[in-house]
Amino acid sequence: MRTLVDISVPLRSGIASDPPGYRPEIEYLTHRDTVDDVLAFFPGVTRDDLPDGEGWAIERVSMTTHSGTHLDAPYHFASTMNHGERAITIDEVPLEWCLQPGVKLDFRHFDDGYVVTPDDIDAELQRIGHTLSPLEIVVVNTSAGTRYGHDDYVQRGCGIGRDATLHMLEQGVRLTGTDAWSWDAPFSYTARRYAEDHDPSVIWEGHKAGRDIGYCHIEKLHNLERLPSTGFEVSCFPVKVDAASAGWTRAVAIIS
Repeated sequence: MRTLVDISVPLRSGIASDPPGYRPEIEYLTHRDTVDDVLAFFPGVTRDDLPDGEGWAIERVSMTTHSGTHLDAPYHFASTMNHGERAITIDEVPLEWCLQPGVKLDFRHFDDGYVVTPDDIDAELQRIGHTLSPLEIVVVNTSAGTRYGHDDYVQRGCGIGRDATLHMLEQGVRLTGTDAWSWDAPFSYTARRYAEDHDPSVIWEGHKAGRDIGYCHIEKLHNLERLPSTGFEVSCFPVKVDAASAGWTRAVAIIS
């Protein structure tokens, strides 16, 4: 029997899910709030004519395509991919990338701000006894995973470095994911690294690997602690936003 594990976060307003200025806002309109809206569609109808005197419940949402659990397209990372090709947008991402066997790398032991290396990837694959295959979806369990909704969420978790990202992409991986706010290390840690030696290559380095090999990743995953290392599939089809850099996804792990 298959087990479905929801690995998406709930989209919520009023929590520190993103840096200031990027947080979603949701206005909830109840059945009572919308009665006049409903009546406007049906001339002559009164509130008393409506069952229980109610309209419909709806929500008005203000957010970016990177709010909640979402899939980043190569276009988010840079204008080009694959050494000069036009970077594809979210509506152009191959659907076969979004439903594949999954592999979980457990990096919860790394300190917040740590930048994962190729050796770290290989050591974890050796620990779980797995060799990567093309198109497998690699998800990274970090210390940020259980902090969604808390004030420190954006500053938690390790990041995946450029070399580590390319190491997986060179083995045929085209879609990765993390339960942290970003695939890269929290920006405050990167800012400190830059301040030390002014090396601009450390800025968004994992994302920028997409300039060499086009790929997607999911951010703000959840419940990765519930997954085995292998033996599951990931479904993460993005909402088809025209020419956009990302699309929201209800990511689900399917354990066989």
